[in-house]
Amino acid sequence: MSQPFDYFIVFAEMRTGSNFLEANINAFPGLTCHGEAFNPHFIGYPNKEDILGISLADRDQNPGKLVAAIKEDDSALGGFRFFHDHDPRILESSLADPRCAKIILTRNPLDSYVSWKIAQATGQWKLTDVRRRKDSQVTFDGAEFAEHVAKLQAFQIFLLNTLQKSGQTAFYVAYEDLQDVEVMNGLARYLGQTDSLEALDTKLKRQNPSPMSEKVANFAAIPEALKELDQFNLARTPNFEPRRGAAVPTYVGAVETGLMYLPIPAGPGDEISEWLAALDGAAKDDLVTNMNQRALRQWKRKHPGHRSFTIVRHPVERAHHAFCSRILSTGPGSFAKIRRTLRNRYDLSVPEDMPSEAYDIESHQRAFLQFLEFVKANLAGQTAIRQDAHWCSQASILTGFAKFALPDVIVRESELNPSLKGLKSQVGCVSDALPKQATGASPFALAEVYNAEIEALARDVYQRDYVTFGFEDWAA
Repeated sequence: MSQPFDYFIVFAEMRTGSNFLEANINAFPGLTCHGEAFNPHFIGYPNKEDILGISLADRDQNPGKLVAAIKEDDSALGGFRFFHDHDPRILESSLADPRCAKIILTRNPLDSYVSWKIAQATGQWKLTDVRRRKDSQVTFDGAEFAEHVAKLQAFQIFLLNTLQKSGQTAFYVAYEDLQDVEVMNGLARYLGQTDSLEALDTKLKRQNPSPMSEKVANFAAIPEALKELDQFNLARTPNFEPRRGAAVPTYVGAVETGLMYLPIPAGPGDEISEWLAALDGAAKDDLVTNMNQRALRQWKRKHPGHRSFTIVRHPVERAHHAFCSRILSTGPGSFAKIRRTLRNRYDLSVPEDMPSEAYDIESHQRAFLQFLEFVKANLAGQTAIRQDAHWCSQASILTGFAKFALPDVIVRESELNPSLKGLKSQVGCVSDALPKQATGASPFALAEVYNAEIEALARDVYQRDYVTFGFEDWAA
């Protein structure tokens, strides 16, 4: 019968019982775990010089060489332990490889943290003889523990999401499972082994069996610190927006000057493109647009010292622009089908055609509030209409940019001119050109209809942007 895997990885962290798990894996005749094979400070174990003839220097130069050696070893199915701070160069290929078995070991992070603090204090990281056990009481540091938990959670989420996206699963082992021989035998079967253990390897001993209250000098500080940890993410702003791509074809690069604009829909557009062209005395049509990722890299190589930037607009002003240009308008670029659906099914109070003499300031104010109510439901995933980029959160657009080309600078539109002057000086541009004032396609200015009700509803809809970018109430 063919083996299901070529090698395995035990994903673990310090003080989670990984040494004990490795000892029991190695108790199976067909399995060999090679320790922390990709620890940046040693190979396998401290003072060890090589793994299967691959030295530390060889591994550092080409980590794939060690993986290949482990896979090619015919004596046993090989693997290694991997912590979040080990050599990341093998992660992508190993996680994507269905022939690599993934074992994920977890432990209560408070237990692992206190155990780590004791090991630091005593210098004892393994125990094989209880007569040599060293003991120490440690001090709990709430900030340090919060950082410890954040790192563990981030790596665990990364592992989970990566395996989900590739259609794989892992064999999960909790610290408490390590004392169950049947779980160890189940792990062996997962790895394609037919042998079983009658009993666990008992050479390694638990180092700190006493209650937490005896191990931590300031035990009373722990409950207070745990109050600050939002374990169930209760403070998270709900976000039902779809993940967005990098949108590289929308980027606009100057012809000679090393500036590139990453536009956010319903933000400043033509006026910034015209400004970029004016910096080099070029026409707007000469700008570098409609790029793919390869072309973007080429532009960056041709413009050493380049800077990229995006502009965030106040949520109220951006929503008003999106409403006026895409929904209220019936001209080029408007969303005619969505407009019709909003009128027919969501009672949006806009005329069938624009301009219309019957559409006054009161009508505009009422229709804009109705639009914001629609956007609130739309971004919460409660409508059948697409969550369009013109009214989605700006934070989600920036998250999409980050998948390929995170902007160097995020400019607030209210600070546009001084920010752009600074960008020009950074790339050595001496042009005095500044962008024109943005103009809207609205029959009424926002200042004519803006009120506290609009501000409150916009804050409700775009809480993520208000918090992320620190927006205050809109002011004309």
